[in-house]
Amino acid sequence: MQVLFYSTKPYDRKYFEAANAQFGFQFRFLDFALNEENAALVKQEKVICVFVNDVVNAAVIQVLKQKGVALIALRCAGFNNVDLEAAASAGIRVVRVPAYSPHAVAEHAVALLLTLNRHVHRAYNRVRDYNFTLTGLEGFDLFKKTVGVVGTGNIGAVFARIMLGFGCKVLAYDIAHNVLLEQQGVRYVSLEKVWAESDVISLHCPLNKATQHMINAHSISQMKRGVTLINTSRGGLVDSHAVAEGLKSRHIGALGIDVYEQEEALFFQDLSGHIIDDEVIMRLMTYPNVLITSHQGFFTKEALTQIADITLMNIRSFENDELLLNQVNALHR
Repeated sequence: MQVLFYSTKPYDRKYFEAANAQFGFQFRFLDFALNEENAALVKQEKVICVFVNDVVNAAVIQVLKQKGVALIALRCAGFNNVDLEAAASAGIRVVRVPAYSPHAVAEHAVALLLTLNRHVHRAYNRVRDYNFTLTGLEGFDLFKKTVGVVGTGNIGAVFARIMLGFGCKVLAYDIAHNVLLEQQGVRYVSLEKVWAESDVISLHCPLNKATQHMINAHSISQMKRGVTLINTSRGGLVDSHAVAEGLKSRHIGALGIDVYEQEEALFFQDLSGHIIDDEVIMRLMTYPNVLITSHQGFFTKEALTQIADITLMNIRSFENDELLLNQVNALHR
């Protein structure tokens, strides 16, 4: 089976080639993102493997269909960048990696929270300039603070348990309640109650029509003044303009994001010698109480290994005409 990879980085090659020892597929790697201009680069491959910032819209899918592609294998959990309906109409199956070391992303969310709260990023820069003063670095104990968790799937559940370990009161919102979490002390409440009562809010839900810009001017107005907001899920959950205004008004006390709504033009690239045209992210980066990482929450050895293994198992199941357990679209009959 021949597989074409888009958006390939050195670590993709490393982990997929290692995992391929037990599968024996033929790989071709491209280091740029899939879009309408380069979809035709598919040769004999029936499978393409894509990542979060690849554009897999209806126009791309039509080209892929003409090229004979039958499977789109996402090496990530999210699939909002794929037109599932168009893929189904074209007879192309779409599979994903639904879970890969949820600890990786959950722990990164905690890292953002702790860094912001204790101003570790600012202290690091100060000390390197031989400035050992503490003024302006005051944080707060997480112990007994109220933490709101929006979305309690695999990642959200791990994050909630970590917060319980810190001695926090954990409120959660999800359309499905996790009974085990409830037994461990998590209390499910309405979204409005999460906004109103939480000192810290962390997002761990998928991006869809219902969750698009769930963090907006209205929801921010319902939150506690000085709230810390963490997003390691999907950039589109947050209205960046509204958050920038919330920071300016001091209603939001701190913001930690590993994802950004317009990240496809920025993340996973070295733009150190370029002028960034995105005024919103440039504005956010001027705030001392904002911490931005470039979608690295998944970036651990354990997660990368699992991503490669599960992606290739998905492809093997397709090759053997077996049930695709991780398929996310239903083909039209």
